[in-house]
Amino acid sequence: MNHKIFTSLLLIFALSALFSCQSRNLVQLKTDNNGAITLTINDDAVKTPLSIIPDGKTGNSAVWFKTNGEKNLLTGKPENIVSNENQFKATWKDAGKTVTLNFEKVEGNIHFSFSASPADDVTGWGLNMAATPDEFFTGLFERVVDGNQRESWKEGITEALDLRGQKIDMLVKPTLSLYTPFHISSKGYGLFFEGTWPGHYDFCNTNPDVVGISFEGGSLSGIIYTDTNPAELVKAHSLHVGPTIVPPEWAFLPWRWRDNHWNRETYYNGTKVSAPYNSMLVEDMLMMKALDIPCGVYWVDRPWAKNPHGYADFEWDEERLPNPQQMIEWLHENDTRFMLWVAPWVTGNMREEAHEKGYSQPIKGPHGDYNKDNVALIDFTNPDACKWLQKNGIEKMLKQGVDGFKLDRSEELVPETNDIILHDGRTAREVRNDYPVLYVETVNEACRNIKGDDFVLIPRAGYTGSSKYSGFWGGDIGSPPEGLRAAIIAVQRCAIIGFPVWGSDIGGYWQGDLDREVTARWLAFGCFNPIMEFGPTEDRAPWDMDSEPGYDTELIAVWRLYAKIHTMLAGYTHQLVVNANQTGMPVVRPLFLQFPDQPKAWKAWQTYMYGPDILVSALWEKGQTSQQVYLPEREKWVDAWDTSKTYEGGQTVEVNTPYEKIPIFIREGSEVDLGDLNALYRESLELAENVPDLKELEKSESF
Repeated sequence: MNHKIFTSLLLIFALSALFSCQSRNLVQLKTDNNGAITLTINDDAVKTPLSIIPDGKTGNSAVWFKTNGEKNLLTGKPENIVSNENQFKATWKDAGKTVTLNFEKVEGNIHFSFSASPADDVTGWGLNMAATPDEFFTGLFERVVDGNQRESWKEGITEALDLRGQKIDMLVKPTLSLYTPFHISSKGYGLFFEGTWPGHYDFCNTNPDVVGISFEGGSLSGIIYTDTNPAELVKAHSLHVGPTIVPPEWAFLPWRWRDNHWNRETYYNGTKVSAPYNSMLVEDMLMMKALDIPCGVYWVDRPWAKNPHGYADFEWDEERLPNPQQMIEWLHENDTRFMLWVAPWVTGNMREEAHEKGYSQPIKGPHGDYNKDNVALIDFTNPDACKWLQKNGIEKMLKQGVDGFKLDRSEELVPETNDIILHDGRTAREVRNDYPVLYVETVNEACRNIKGDDFVLIPRAGYTGSSKYSGFWGGDIGSPPEGLRAAIIAVQRCAIIGFPVWGSDIGGYWQGDLDREVTARWLAFGCFNPIMEFGPTEDRAPWDMDSEPGYDTELIAVWRLYAKIHTMLAGYTHQLVVNANQTGMPVVRPLFLQFPDQPKAWKAWQTYMYGPDILVSALWEKGQTSQQVYLPEREKWVDAWDTSKTYEGGQTVEVNTPYEKIPIFIREGSEVDLGDLNALYRESLELAENVPDLKELEKSESF
């Protein structure tokens, strides 16, 4: 070989090796003529370069920090830099501080931290992620849009799973209150921020090319997950902040509740009550048994205890709920578990004791009767306060047979200012998002002390880490059709952010008259949620509606149909939750989690997978008699309503959707067998047409 050619080849090889080595560096730093910096993260899993960039529209640099409320834009070349395939660490001198950005690859993920020294006056950090025009973002919270929760079910709403165009405060708000600072992108990354300080996201609203993110606090740290499969991003995050709790299998049976339980002299139809327990609870149980509607869990909401708040001293109001322990025993004899409402505050004598012992904290804002003179909001950063509440409240009720708790109000009365210092030394502002986690952790510990693993908790508020301790319910979602729409989005959004055990108030919660068609559709949708809880139904039941027909045969039949299906799936659901605990894969799966390479899977937000085998397409609009359903390719799909029909995947089919029907398809080859659903509905109608005789039903019970 010619010597010059050989030398040239060696030079080309050496340069190629050099460039190859440089391209493997974890982060590439560029500085333009104006000193603006750009950080590009190198990872083969990301479809287009993942960059932290300046934002010309807001004037923000790629990274910035606040001191005493003033922004300091990080610019220019760093004074020191370490850059290789596993780490990038650079330091700048800025605003009299040493500012350090550190990125490090740990077990395939990129951990990052931004810090400044001295940090005494640093109050926040921000960064800008580059966005592409077709990029899809989802995660962060269970709401459809931020702000007042009613905005999530406003008439005419079009936002769905994709967060593009939205601005979101990372601050837990009432009452759709599941939040965590984690989102995924269709580009192939997931971004999670550690800590509990409030933050703010701008998903291409101010600038279509930028996702702007900022958080309060003296430093900022988190994890960038990368993978071509979005399910791997979700799984990695879920295991990092969890793993999720695995409730007992009975938690996945149908639930029933009402918002208020009055103890009346007669049942709904005028039959005199002879039972020694609360009349409304007994009515529900007797009617469900007679109509063969499965019920594995019954819960009683507040008021259930003494005083006007209905929650004093964990002492039963026996005028409302006579013979409570015997009532719980009767429910257990009927294979039904019992749950109670609890709150993060106490009242009655316990309120005085909490104040005296220093176990309480200030209450936010004006909240009517909820002030320091009536209730004591517990400071869960105080271990002694936690033990006191566990012993005198939670464990006290568990020993009387209670099987679990609905944990309410932990996002409503809590202060969020920096001038209040809690027991552990943090400000109320920093604890604001963490408070629901501390609350459910305290109750979970008490339950484990008494019940082992045989209990269930469902708060409405949660933040990073809450899923280790409980399942969840979707707050006070309104009852119009758009409320159901919000729930369909919420269960999928919660699956993404690490809250896989979820359910909503079927029929909605107190906003106008109960709509029977929406309730029927909600029953069908709720069947394919891990938690299926039916109530509060305006403190009524389908056999006691406040308009004609008072006894609603069709709605009763729909309830029985889907309660039966949900019961059939209890074991399946339990195994899916076990799998979520072990692998991080959620129970409910937006289509793009299982079929990410199919563009239609990213758009069909009403259709989702329930585990790997069941595809359902939820309806929410009134008067809808058919549904267009996308069936993912590479699978064959059996119509659960007509098992003689099997469809090739990769097509959209039109399904007739009468009052009682939600489209259900089973993946061919799975072991899921729902039986003859049409026959089950006909059987349910026949049973519902025979109005139960409550007098005879009472006689058959051994109270």
